[in-house]
Amino acid sequence: MSREAEVEQAFTVRAELGLHARPAGQFVALAGRFSSEITVGRGEEWVSGCSILSILSLAAEHGSTLKIRAVGTDAEQAVSELGLLLEAAGQN
Repeated sequence: MSREAEVEQAFTVRAELGLHARPAGQFVALAGRFSSEITVGRGEEWVSGCSILSILSLAAEHGSTLKIRAVGTDAEQAVSELGLLLEAAGQN
């Protein structure tokens, strides 16, 4: 029997140019590997974590805070890995 969890955590966008097309594409590709439903929020706006256009619509610049929420059996792993991607993007 699988247990679905809901996990939410805030992360800071570290990429100098913000969450532009390349890191947004990497985020969406990684999000697609999980079975959990993933959403990303900035302020009061929440979008699908599996849509590059939705992610780009958040206009997340360097230093902004994004919340990642995942619901599903691999929610904790999804939030952890996606958060690491956001925070490591500025170190390339």
